[in-house]
Amino acid sequence: MPGLKPLPNPGCSQSPSRGRCRRWPGPGAFLGKMAGVLWLLSSSALTPTQGQTKTPLETVKLWADAFGADLHRTVTKYSGSLLLQKKYREAEPSLEIRAVDGLELVRKFSQDMEAMLRRKVEAVQSLVEAAEEADLKHEFNASLVFDYYNSVLINERDEQGNFVELGAEFLLEANAHFSNLRVNTSASCVQLPTNVYNRDPDVLNGVYMSEALNPVFVENFRRDPTLTWQYFGSCTGFFRIYPGIKWTPDEHGVIAFDCRNRGWYIQAATSPKDVVILVDVSGSMKGLKLAIAKHTVTTILDTLGDNDFLNIIAYNDHIHYLEPCFKGVLVQADRDNREHFKRLVDELVVKGVGVVNQALREAFHILKQFQEAGRGSLCNQAVMLISDGAVEDFQPVLEKYNAPDRKVRVFTYLIGREVTFADRMKWIACNNKGYYTQISTLADAQENVMEYLHVLSRPMVINHDHDVIWTEAYMDTRLFTSKARSPTLLTTVAMPVFSKKNETRAHGILLGVVGSDVTLRELMKLASRYKLGVHGYAFLNTNNGYILSHPDLRPLYREGKKLKPKPNYNSVDLSEVEWEDQAETLRTALINRETGSLSMRVKVPLDEGRRVLFLTNDYFFTDIKETPFSLGVVLTRGYGEHVLLGNTSVEEGLHDLLHPDLTLASDWVYCLTDIDPDHRKLSQLQAVVRYLNREDAQLRCDEELVRAVLFDAVVTAPMEAYWTALALNVSEEARPGVDMAFLGTRAGILRRSLLVGSEKVSDRTFLTPEDEASVFTADHFPLWYRQASEQPEGSFVFSLRWPKGPESPGEPTTLTASTAVAVTVEQKTAIAAAVGVLMRLDFLQSRFWAATRQCGGAVDGPCPWSCEDGGLDCFILDHNGFILVSGRPGQTGRFLGEVDGALMSQLLGLGVFSQVTMFDYQAMCKPPGHHHSAARPLVSTLSAILTAARWLIHEILLSLLEWSAWGSRLDRGAEAHQHRRQDELHPCDTQYPVFVQQAGAREASGVVECGACQRAFTMHQIPHSDLLLLAAHPACSCSLFPPVLREATEVTYILPSRVGGSDRRRGEGPPTLGSRQGSGLGPGVAGFHQVDLDPRGPAHNASVKCDRMRSQKPRRRPDSCHSFHAEENAQDCGGAMDLSASLVLLLLTTGAWLLPPRLLQ
Repeated sequence: MPGLKPLPNPGCSQSPSRGRCRRWPGPGAFLGKMAGVLWLLSSSALTPTQGQTKTPLETVKLWADAFGADLHRTVTKYSGSLLLQKKYREAEPSLEIRAVDGLELVRKFSQDMEAMLRRKVEAVQSLVEAAEEADLKHEFNASLVFDYYNSVLINERDEQGNFVELGAEFLLEANAHFSNLRVNTSASCVQLPTNVYNRDPDVLNGVYMSEALNPVFVENFRRDPTLTWQYFGSCTGFFRIYPGIKWTPDEHGVIAFDCRNRGWYIQAATSPKDVVILVDVSGSMKGLKLAIAKHTVTTILDTLGDNDFLNIIAYNDHIHYLEPCFKGVLVQADRDNREHFKRLVDELVVKGVGVVNQALREAFHILKQFQEAGRGSLCNQAVMLISDGAVEDFQPVLEKYNAPDRKVRVFTYLIGREVTFADRMKWIACNNKGYYTQISTLADAQENVMEYLHVLSRPMVINHDHDVIWTEAYMDTRLFTSKARSPTLLTTVAMPVFSKKNETRAHGILLGVVGSDVTLRELMKLASRYKLGVHGYAFLNTNNGYILSHPDLRPLYREGKKLKPKPNYNSVDLSEVEWEDQAETLRTALINRETGSLSMRVKVPLDEGRRVLFLTNDYFFTDIKETPFSLGVVLTRGYGEHVLLGNTSVEEGLHDLLHPDLTLASDWVYCLTDIDPDHRKLSQLQAVVRYLNREDAQLRCDEELVRAVLFDAVVTAPMEAYWTALALNVSEEARPGVDMAFLGTRAGILRRSLLVGSEKVSDRTFLTPEDEASVFTADHFPLWYRQASEQPEGSFVFSLRWPKGPESPGEPTTLTASTAVAVTVEQKTAIAAAVGVLMRLDFLQSRFWAATRQCGGAVDGPCPWSCEDGGLDCFILDHNGFILVSGRPGQTGRFLGEVDGALMSQLLGLGVFSQVTMFDYQAMCKPPGHHHSAARPLVSTLSAILTAARWLIHEILLSLLEWSAWGSRLDRGAEAHQHRRQDELHPCDTQYPVFVQQAGAREASGVVECGACQRAFTMHQIPHSDLLLLAAHPACSCSLFPPVLREATEVTYILPSRVGGSDRRRGEGPPTLGSRQGSGLGPGVAGFHQVDLDPRGPAHNASVKCDRMRSQKPRRRPDSCHSFHAEENAQDCGGAMDLSASLVLLLLTTGAWLLPPRLLQ
């Protein structure tokens, strides 16, 4: 009713057309608006707590109560929550609630994992024995002719329809155990990278010898059907894999995978090492030499791992640390540091004269200092010298710092085709227990760099020490590109394979490495999810403090429509997710293999960072014997401290298990179905039924969990009949907007019942595997279950269902309402289940508008205040400030602060909401401006080769060009490359706010001072829910108040340009907040802003960041070290190398100048 709308102050109103205040026309209009003035006076002068509540305060409260009562009746009726509570209470006399012993639980999980991992080690040991025995019996035959199954060529035919050479018929069948890939479990096949000739005599002899592994592969898999991939990586470059599989080249027809570059190969082949790389950047290294030198350094970096330490020094007339912050120290060769060095290597330029003696002196000084201080790897030490050979005055330095024991190995890499100084470079290597190679083309780098690994492996080979190594978590997405359903996190167990022939003992010949993959998801299934409670979880940590498995580890990010691995996904530190451990007590205990417990108050992000739970968690931890891993188990105080046990008859439970709308958590282990091949096709529900019917004596199941399933099935069975009756008895016209009723139990049972036809369901992904947040998984209970467990008993929590995926519409159209069902036995309480409904938002909105049409007894006649016609701005908010109902289009699902900063500011000021700052140390950000992107990849080997080839042709044809012209061409190319990469996301740390309703804030009112006018508002809690009703005057413009945003902000330190551009370093946080204050999942990647967090300026920030970059977190070194052996042949130290590239690479090189420039960038 236009004449009775509430008003702002009497002297000002808002012009609908111009949005500004104007004077009222006269007293007649003022009298006509008296009701609105009374409202303003009451709301601005007195609050409800002062006892003088006036309309519309009473009206808004009436609306909230009426809407709450109607909503509660609806969700209670259609969810059947009262019936479910009744059924569980009736069962309380037969229930037992048992306290959970966290230490006993973590020890049991650890023992189970240890037994599983031991079986993998035994399988690998059998492969080692078979390979070494086969080599002992094999005599090298340079003219060997032998056909084998080449994984790229199998089943390939020529134009005449005949199988190509090395491409015989190889039977492949889809296998569920291997991610439904087509494999052959009867035989292995052999893969070779493009730059390894498949008929090379060394390769052929190795392949022939390794045929002896085939029966061992098959027998291992028969004895332990949980084994996945088994393989042998040869030092000559071939890779034998079981089961056999078809290998597909990339889009360029190239097989880039080289087993010798993989972490499992490198870690098994060598012991930990400290490495200082010296790079000659004198004027003689210009052009192609510099390109080869850069590629050589990059290749060396790729052979280092988390147990190694390094630094890089460039030298000419002076020495230059590539990272000035790392001056005089060694840093851990983790992925972040390696990628940081790669970016700096890419920026090297040449000038001056090379003086190697001061560079050698600096390298030996660093290594000696760290060794004496007990820092670094405390194992192998090496200097890598990369130069064109113009070195002088090196002997005095070597004699002073490395004689007589030669404890530091020196490896030399002669760059270019000139051999004038080869004798000097070889002398340096041979007299310092190293190895000399010449790298004349980019194609030579890979093979020649790998030689140093063979030298470092000699002591271990001579001793025949078969150390077992376990890798960090990784996604082997390059192994089976796009064929597997999704990337899977793995760890690999690997062991070296040696030659046992007496005549080669002093040479310490490494034949290769054998390994087997362990899927971390399968390993974590041994930590039974149902024993951990609603919010509990288990996690694994490595000796370096990195996460192996954790429910908060997010290894993927979305770029457009694609999911990609984050660059640093396998070096996420425990302190970056368990951020409350500010003293790192938990991290230190895990690294030191301790057994114990501690408690922490934690903030747990939910719903992609939109919400947060405040919990007290108990952490229990122990080590996993004979591995570098430690296990942690987390139980939440309260409901997480107890487990619910009930009994029922098998006959009764079986009947209720067979309902078609009942499912079990597919990721939970009710029965072991991966041991017997006949069981692999069974779902967990099918396996439980067969077990209960005693149909299969070989089937092993978790009896306690199966009993819990039977009990829950019986107690929840009446819900199906209840829901069916509702669906049948409600007419189409009277049917509310409730699409589905559902429930979940602590045993992983999920029941659902459609209340409308399947074609009318608004949200088809809900409760399906596509929507992991809504179902039971190995990592968590459903979101609606977790939220309900923190609500007061009988109260419902309402949660918007946001669209998933980049192509989904922006606004939510459905929401869930859920409540928990708790049982109490002997004064101990446990959550038994949660129940709820899926409803349409338009139904919720219509019920709210209906509630606001009443005014109660305070007003005679029609209600003068309305939310529907714009008379009031009315919002239904959830307890995190998100809008469920609004009278204005486009606001549903948005945060209140984004659409009305004035109201949100007032609610924050009144204490209705509080702001919680969270931090995300796994975020991905857009690079600000034109700074270096931390996600920038290095140029691939093939691209580098083609680029160098173009330069070589260009140099020959235009030999009169000055070097400056070449340099400017490179600069222009680098700028163009950087411009193309500037929009790519890179790893970063972000902070973001989460807003939470305060527990005691159930009503509030006030006036917003908007400059020339005032805006009155009132807020009331909607009973039996987590919802709020907020009503405010719409006419007064409050543009003085900025929006209150949930936007994530990048936390970074701005460095001077000499340090090397902006770079994300793990562990950064705002200095004003001290150590980390939060972690979790930020609200997305869009809109991140870079902020300088310290007012003292860039110089101070550079100092702070440098301290963080240099600092080393506590870590545990590997147990074994093999640095020297008295019997090793140090004179086997290299010589002149074959300067010709492979035929394929030569063709690529000579033809590269014909290719368009875009292919080389």
